[in-house]
Amino acid sequence: MEIEKKIRNKVLRTNSRAKVSMNRLKILITVVGRAKADFYMDHIQSFGVNMQMVLFGQGTAPREIATAMGLADSDRAVIISVIGENQLAAALDSLAEKFNTIVGGKGIAYTIPMASIIGKSIFNFLSDNRDAVRRNEK
Repeated sequence: MEIEKKIRNKVLRTNSRAKVSMNRLKILITVVGRAKADFYMDHIQSFGVNMQMVLFGQGTAPREIATAMGLADSDRAVIISVIGENQLAAALDSLAEKFNTIVGGKGIAYTIPMASIIGKSIFNFLSDNRDAVRRNEK
């Protein structure tokens, strides 16, 4: 009888825990002009992105070819963001619209799937699951 109570209590406690929705994560790579890096980082962050990193670089085309194509400024920013799959379509559509409408705001964006993450707290943080992160801090 005592064992059954312990098992029942354990099952009830396990079932009462908040379930984390399985929002798969992707790595979003965005390459834009260096002057627009802050603008695009702020824009991407509005889609629930909690972690971003920016790398600065230069284009690889020879200067003569770049000048002939009207690409005199070769300074670029590569923004690496972790984004949930549920926000990905909206983010890519919005980026495509910004690339076409902002003066000097041309760029490219693509994703890489994330296979796994170690640690529930890290996954919750990257998934923008603030409630679960707060519960783990207590």
